[in-house]
Amino acid sequence: MVVLGTRESEIFPILNANASFDVNKEKEFYVMIARSNWDNRFDYGKLIYVNGTEYGGIIGDILTSTALDYIEIKGMTWRGRMDKKVIMPPDNADYKTVSGELHAVMRNLIESEFDGLFKVSEEDTGVNVNFQFDRFCTLYEGIVKMLKSVGYKLKIYYKKTRGVNGAVHIAAVPIVDYSKRVRFSQDNKMNFTMESKRDGVNHLIVAGKGDLQDRNVFHLYLQKDGTYGTTPYYTGLEEIAEVYENSSTEESELQTNAEKRMAEVGNKQTFGMDIDQLRENVDIGDIVGGQDYLTKMHVSEPIDNIVFKIIDGVESKTYSLEGDES
Repeated sequence: MVVLGTRESEIFPILNANASFDVNKEKEFYVMIARSNWDNRFDYGKLIYVNGTEYGGIIGDILTSTALDYIEIKGMTWRGRMDKKVIMPPDNADYKTVSGELHAVMRNLIESEFDGLFKVSEEDTGVNVNFQFDRFCTLYEGIVKMLKSVGYKLKIYYKKTRGVNGAVHIAAVPIVDYSKRVRFSQDNKMNFTMESKRDGVNHLIVAGKGDLQDRNVFHLYLQKDGTYGTTPYYTGLEEIAEVYENSSTEESELQTNAEKRMAEVGNKQTFGMDIDQLRENVDIGDIVGGQDYLTKMHVSEPIDNIVFKIIDGVESKTYSLEGDES
């Protein structure tokens, strides 16, 4: 049930309205309300949420259409809010670096940014991290990358209980690899598509700042295990090369950008599945896998997004995988 509320109180459940929460791709939500059901208590800064879940956000945009006889309330999801904060390097430093227990580090980064609305778990994860953030990355990107470096993911949910102010609760929890114990196939009666691209770029010639022979040029080679190195693994007929020109990036960041480019144009596997039928309780960051017996192809990919909808009173979830542009 979708609710309109504030941090201090639940105002009322929103009935007879269609809602959609795009958690991690658009990072936005909308609620469509017939003009005849409009209530003036819908206002900017109020909270829209499904209690105990990640599906929610803050009203930041109201669109009315007299021609279509509805009003649309919109805003950013909780991940969207985190994506609008920036981790900046300290004065006289090139990068922001952190060290310590995961939740302690996250509390220092998150809680002061949201006036007490976001609360990071007090539990000790037992995991310590030493991490350097990319320059001027968003708070969301930085934390997700930091957690992924130690096999963890971001868990978010909004909770409001009687007599206690509501809060967006945040925790670091281990990524679950469902592909190791549940491999989806024809046996599951689920339809899926797979593509394994083996003729992608495996040699990237990176051209940075400078002119002619003074230009900063280096080579990035894909290795057999999927990592990148400075010596070629694929040669002769197997070598597929491309030039990547980037004269606007500082030398310290050029390697990172080159690796991102290689990931875009290199060998890759994609996996699409009707995982709106998924029965496992998967979260963003968890890994699912599939196998086609005929071609003997198999692939595993992380869940990248969840879209939760209530249309005409019927709830549904649609999952998408990392690299899925649909």
